[in-house]
Amino acid sequence: MAKLNKNLVTLARQAGGSFKTVSDRMKIADRLADSLLKMNIQIRDAGNLKTSHIALYVRSRLAEKISKRTMQNEMAAIRAVLRMAGKTFMANPAHELLSNNALGISGASREGTKAAIPSDVYESVLDKVRDVDAGAAVAMELSRHLGLRTEETIQSVKSLKTWQKAIINGQEKIRIVFGTKGGRARDTTIIDRNALIRIVNNAIKIAEGNNGKLIDKPGVHLAIEHYRNIVRDAGLVGKYAPHSLRYAYSRDATEHYIKNGFSQKEAEALVSMDLGHGDGRGQYVARVYNKVWGEE
Repeated sequence: MAKLNKNLVTLARQAGGSFKTVSDRMKIADRLADSLLKMNIQIRDAGNLKTSHIALYVRSRLAEKISKRTMQNEMAAIRAVLRMAGKTFMANPAHELLSNNALGISGASREGTKAAIPSDVYESVLDKVRDVDAGAAVAMELSRHLGLRTEETIQSVKSLKTWQKAIINGQEKIRIVFGTKGGRARDTTIIDRNALIRIVNNAIKIAEGNNGKLIDKPGVHLAIEHYRNIVRDAGLVGKYAPHSLRYAYSRDATEHYIKNGFSQKEAEALVSMDLGHGDGRGQYVARVYNKVWGEE
């Protein structure tokens, strides 16, 4: 790896965050270094980065027809790297030349392109995954019934027996501790108790015969990649990529709260907390997770 690549990737890792955030940021840092080299910008250290270098990189990415939303994410990663390099002025989102607006990448919607996975699609994909890897299949079920992110799903094996006790004891919520975004534990509402106890019991059984893991790989990173590859090959792609399992849980949880006497807005705020977004993002849940799509 060239010196600049190594330097930027190290800073990207040091900026911290969830596994996925750090992994994505490191890829972006590596891409930035490669792009600068291709543009014959010969610097060896992040401390030598200039405003013009970042602007050139963004223009080159936009020329590749990369979406504005993707570029906003890339700039967030680059700003984190710049902060770690001590270039806090350049890292300021309101920078005169490096703000999203100045770079021509502002205004993109955060609503995304995912949708709640329909039951028939879910069951079809699940059957295919079961044929390949029982651990990946039960991980997929846990994600669907608890609204888990992928890393939370893979690391849920550490909490399965605690969840089992909570369900048996009639608790309304279980605690999600491992793999959460920013390391923030949360309590998630149980929607279908009978289905969940069956899934958790099966997950415990699979893990006991799988070296204590749902996905028997040496490390979380490899386990996540293995899981993603399996479910992608089985059909969890595009609109129904793995995040669509969280969307489906969100729909179920919203209906659950409304049936229990909560208003629509209260239900959405509660679901936001179940998903790990906090109670102030009910509108985001309504607009993104519970989005009603047109005829498919």
